[in-house]
Amino acid sequence: MEILEQLGIALGFATLAGINLYLTTFVTGLAIRLQWLDLAENHEQLSVLADPWIIGVAGILFFFEFFADKIPWVDSTWDVVHTLIRPVGGVMLTLTALGELDPTIAVIAGLLAGGTTLTTHLAKAGGRLMINLSPEPASNIAASVGEDGLVLGGLSLMAFAPLPALCFFILLVLVSGLLIWKTGNLFQKGWSHIRKIREKSLLH
Repeated sequence: MEILEQLGIALGFATLAGINLYLTTFVTGLAIRLQWLDLAENHEQLSVLADPWIIGVAGILFFFEFFADKIPWVDSTWDVVHTLIRPVGGVMLTLTALGELDPTIAVIAGLLAGGTTLTTHLAKAGGRLMINLSPEPASNIAASVGEDGLVLGGLSLMAFAPLPALCFFILLVLVSGLLIWKTGNLFQKGWSHIRKIREKSLLH
């Protein structure tokens, strides 16, 4: 049971980091620092997130992301920049949550964590790109607030119900994969449509 709970927390960090790495790190560190959250023995390694420097840097970066994430096209540019940063951050948070591991298992866990974070990141980035094709900015704000709410809700679930959290995050990763596939199909159809229009215009 403890192993499954630890996996729920590790998968939670990997999943949520792809949505908002800085908010995930900041809230977790702050909760530990202010003793809103008592760490179990097998999660004591997460106390490193309560370091004032980590909380401060994550808080400042989240401040910038909070605004960038709500401005059309700025959010997509921010996502492109974070295509590498979020997976790396997700791997670091996941390995910290898992504690000391056999080197082979640590590498496998790191690869799985990176893939998971990248999946949720691409789902978020693809969704934002679709939203940015609409002419109004309200959708960006609503999506950003919803994503932040998802991160806060996910962290709460990890803290108080890690086993249900494991099931929830598995489902979230599967849904993210489906969104990536559907978004990719839509862009492929759109690109094919544009090519056909261009070919017709060249013929005339």
